[in-house]
Amino acid sequence: MTQFRLGLATILCHFANTERAVAVVEFAMIVPVMLVLYLGSIEASSLYTVDRKVTTISSTIGDLVSQADDVISEGDIDDYFEAAEGILTPYSRTNLQQVVSLIRVSNTGTTTVVWSRTSGGTRRTPETSYQSLPASSQMNQIARDTGYLVASETWYAYTPVFDSVIPGPINLYRESFYLPRFGACIDLGNTCP
Repeated sequence: MTQFRLGLATILCHFANTERAVAVVEFAMIVPVMLVLYLGSIEASSLYTVDRKVTTISSTIGDLVSQADDVISEGDIDDYFEAAEGILTPYSRTNLQQVVSLIRVSNTGTTTVVWSRTSGGTRRTPETSYQSLPASSQMNQIARDTGYLVASETWYAYTPVFDSVIPGPINLYRESFYLPRFGACIDLGNTCP
């Protein structure tokens, strides 16, 4: 009977050790998945935040320029660009590109760039066509009636902190359109007819 007890005790000890080993194996299998989910959720929320900031920058620049009476200076636009960069805080501003343009819209819907100003990007060439107008038919009709439209574009190359979770960089782009508040050409250095 004593040997039976010793054998049973050995089997039970072995069984207890086996359960611990299974728990360690399960833990080792779950930790990488949970870690990727955790880091991925941090990265996704950061990406969403930056995307919202890029949208805010684009709409802010377009709105500020559209509020000009008849004339706006390059210094004013540069100040708007600089102030808009503060919206991106605490993220890096080195990958930010901003372009604001005044677009002439004919009665037929043909578009022509009147002037363009940039910060960190490539400006649009005056007297060239602006390809993408807003899809809203109401915005198109109003732009045709007034003759002008302010287009604000913002690009940002988001570099993920955890590159192994979400590969980067991820290019974000937003475009905003505004009608000039006074319905006329906003002059930037004698560009209006």
